[in-house]
Amino acid sequence: MSITPEALEAEFSLMTAATRLDFLSRRDNGDTALNTVHDDDADSWTSLLQDQTQLDVHESLELLALGEVVARKAHDSQLVGMRAALRGGAGWDQIATALGLTPQQAWDAYTEAVGRQLDAEAARTARELAGARPGR
Repeated sequence: MSITPEALEAEFSLMTAATRLDFLSRRDNGDTALNTVHDDDADSWTSLLQDQTQLDVHESLELLALGEVVARKAHDSQLVGMRAALRGGAGWDQIATALGLTPQQAWDAYTEAVGRQLDAEAARTARELAGARPGR
């Protein structure tokens, strides 16, 4: 089985993908050493305190693909938030501040998302809602 963002995107909702991503990222200790051998006393419960977990190859590839899935799904949700803000009366200055962008960049991101995510009729009304591109 090939682990790709496309395969996982169809399988996981944003919440499930983010939860799994968080779980996997917390499991790995971040060690860069290869094939580390520990000489622990198997009968001592204190060895569990120093137990370090490393992801296997399958899990690490899943972690990478899930990161991309979460990024894509979160990025796609921007349109929902921008449309809601516009309907509520927010201006492009406010929307831009929330996104960490300039008003022009926010408007451009909105119109690009509208063209990519909406059908022709919904895109037309979304563009009307956006109004003219903010000036400099």
